[in-house]
Amino acid sequence: MTDFKNRLAAAMAEKNMRAAELSRRTGISKPRLSQYLSGVYVPKADAICAMAQALNVSETYLLGSSDTPSVAEIKNVNFKFLPVIGEIACGAPIFANEEDGDMVVTDAETDADFCLIAKGDSMKDARICNGDTVFIKKSDTVNNGEIAAVIINDEATLKRVYYYPESEKLMLIPENSSYEPLVFVGRDLEKIHIIGRAVAFKSDIR
Repeated sequence: MTDFKNRLAAAMAEKNMRAAELSRRTGISKPRLSQYLSGVYVPKADAICAMAQALNVSETYLLGSSDTPSVAEIKNVNFKFLPVIGEIACGAPIFANEEDGDMVVTDAETDADFCLIAKGDSMKDARICNGDTVFIKKSDTVNNGEIAAVIINDEATLKRVYYYPESEKLMLIPENSSYEPLVFVGRDLEKIHIIGRAVAFKSDIR
């Protein structure tokens, strides 16, 4: 069981494939995939075949009977699973609903607590594009110039943060000259809650 779950996690990490996408491609529910990844269950032959096809690896690789060159070199990496918390806007904020059961597989050294999926192009000059997976470390404060996930009136956005306490002003700066900075002063600051600092992101080849 341990070998199977580790190899499944390795294949997902190499393909940068979230559980939601693997579920969509295979028809296997996200709760069932979570059980496979945690080692609670080993799937039956038809499920193994479906996952192998979706991940472009051999069935024997997933079962531990052989190594597939495309994933063999990461077979000894330790993995962890991070929940995906809705979508985050890179442009206009979008309500941050939690996606039930979705998760991202990453290496154990990634210092993050959850992931958000970027939407829009307002952070493109920071190389964060629409659909990218952004890894967030929980924190209610960040240093000036850091990119953070910020809640504004129950909506979330990803921006570079600058705070000036002497003038009670917060600026959320996009990384795209087509978008204007968001500026909050005085009582407006009560609407703003930083939920974490962006520490890394993953992109698909475009």
